[in-house]
Parts: sequence; structure tokens; C-alpha cells
Amino acid sequence: MSRWSVYPFIARRGELGKFVLRRDPRDISRIWVLDPGGGAAYIEVPYRTLSRPPISVWEQTAAVARLREFGRGEVDENALFAMAVQMRQVVEGAHNSTRRARRDRQRRADVPVPGPLPPPAPPSDQAVPGKMAAWTARLGSTRA
Repeated sequence: MSRWSVYPFIARRGELGKFVLRRDPRDISRIWVLDPGGGAAYIEVPYRTLSRPPISVWEQTAAVARLREFGRGEVDENALFAMAVQMRQVVEGAHNSTRRARRDRQRRADVPVPGPLPPPAPPSDQAVPGKMAAWTARLGSTRA
């Protein structure tokens, strides 16, 4: 059954009594209505606007609370879904930056840290024959 099959029951809601509704708190993009005509089947009713992304009850509650923090007394459908999408983008950005930071830490940890370096050997005249004498002579001529 489609969501259109619920409309005749809504028109007769005064004589049918209360409707039994069920929802999945992880995805409120659809609800289920127990067939008020006496059947044992549930009728699935999706969002009115099917282009909206599915959200959880937690996301809906957080989005409404966030909109109220910004001073919105009345929360309409467009504002609710815009805030839910914005909150998802913030979470995704934080997730990516956290992932990047974790990878950078791992890269730094993978680079072997060398131990302390031995002190350099003192220069000797035999290391490079002829060059040390020329350098010493040049140094001596600039000091004079």
C-alpha cells in the first residue's frame, strides 16, 4: 500500500478513533500507520517531500535545539533540514580534520628518530693535504 491509501482514513478520523503510528528512531523519513480499517497490516508513509535526506530523531532534536539557540521561535521544515545538513557538514569536517591529524601523528611516529650524534672530530691538517695550509695562511693574512 502507498501513502495515498491513508488519505481516506484521515477523512474519517472522527469515526475511526486514534491512529497507531510507528517509526524507526534511526530514520524518520517514513512512518508506519496501522491499517485503521481493521487490517493487521501497516501502511508506509514517507516524507511529504521525498527529496529531503533521511534524518534520525536525534538529528531532528539537535537541529531544533540549535535553531532555537539562534532565536528561531518557529521552526519550519526548510530551516530544520538546512540545519541538519549544516550539522552533518560540521561533523564531516571535524571527522576529516581529525583523520588528517591522526595520519600526521602516525607519519611522525613512523619516522625513526636517530640517537644522539657523536661529536665531530677535530680538524686535522692531514685530512685534506695542502688545503688546510692555504686556509690558515689566508686566515692569518686577514688578521694582520
